[in-house]
Parts: sequence; structure tokens; C-alpha cells
Amino acid sequence: MTLKRYRTATPSKRRHMMRSAWRRIITVLYYRRIFRAIGAKSILYKDIIVINSEFIKIGSGVTIRGGSRLEVVLHNQGWLPRLEIGNNVNIEQNVHIVCHDRVLIGDDVSIAPMCAIVDTKHPYQVCEEGKKIGSAIDPERSAVIIGANSFLGVGATILPGVTIGEQCVIGAGSVVTRDIPPGSVVAGSPAKVIGSVFSKRVKQTDVSEKS
Repeated sequence: MTLKRYRTATPSKRRHMMRSAWRRIITVLYYRRIFRAIGAKSILYKDIIVINSEFIKIGSGVTIRGGSRLEVVLHNQGWLPRLEIGNNVNIEQNVHIVCHDRVLIGDDVSIAPMCAIVDTKHPYQVCEEGKKIGSAIDPERSAVIIGANSFLGVGATILPGVTIGEQCVIGAGSVVTRDIPPGSVVAGSPAKVIGSVFSKRVKQTDVSEKS
């Protein structure tokens, strides 16, 4: 924030600039001490839930809005979990990211509000043992990888074991259950490839034709 920009800004913009400056100070003084790593010029807004932050790495120029959840789950797995967010990533309000294996988000990724990215599975078979489904974690590895410069629309859900290639667009409300090739535009539940970011217009295409 420069003094010239502040002086020429509207009152509401000035308030926003002051809040951003304050949150950047909080990020440096507090969050930089609890995360495994966090890069320069990153801003974490208030009301963020962070669990097991020592396994979380955040790049430079990252913005994470309020209501978001960054959680690493520990259940005596035979590996160290990794939740890594690349550079220049924006994560909007109420995004939930839960990791027990690996969740790797590439550089320049945009994640719209209400998205969920999870690599955890809850086996329903535990009901036979009288256990709560939500408390049980499948011990198998199930990493989620999101390629650089991809965009996740509002309310998209990325399920365990999925790799999304670079420069993909995931439509609002999509549920991604399988790997997505680079440059794909997908939509639906379950999500299907409907086009390419490199084509002039998106054409309806069955996912089987892309496989």
C-alpha cells in the first residue's frame, strides 16, 4: 500500500486497504511462526481454521479469505502429510482443504468460495464395529494435486486421489472424481470434460472421448 494510492482511494477502499495492511502484519508476526513455511506478501484474513500448521507450507503472494479451513489429519500414518500451496494463489471465503496424505496446489491457482479439496476417505464399514464414520480415516494414500494456473469455480469439490492438470477450469458445483488432463474445462457431478481452454468455444464432449 502506497501513500499516493491511499490518498486517492475512496473511503471504502481505504478501509479495505487498512484491513489488508493489518492482516499482512498479523500474517508476518503470527502465522509465519506457526506454519512450516510462508512466503512474502501473503495475507491470511481472520476467522481461518488451521489445524496441525507445522505440516502446511504456503508460498508467496497468497491470499486466504475468512472462513477457510486448512487441516492436516494425523492418524499414525506411515508418512508425514504435506499440504502445500504455491505462489500467487487466491483462496476465497469458506474453502475447506483437508489433508492426510498430500494436497499440492500449484502456482497461480484461483479457488472460488465454498470449494472443498480433500484427500481423506471415511470408510462406512466401521459402522459394523459400532464406530462413527466421520471419525474413521482410510489409511491408504490418496493425494490430490492441482496444476498451476487452474481455476476452481464456486462450490467445486475435489475428491481423494485426483490430479488436475495445469490450466484447467473446474465449473461451479462440479464434483471431480477422476484425473483431469491439462487444459481441460470440466463441469458436472461427476465432472466430465466439456472442452478445452485452448479452443475458441467450449463444445459438449463426453468424457470417454477424452480418455
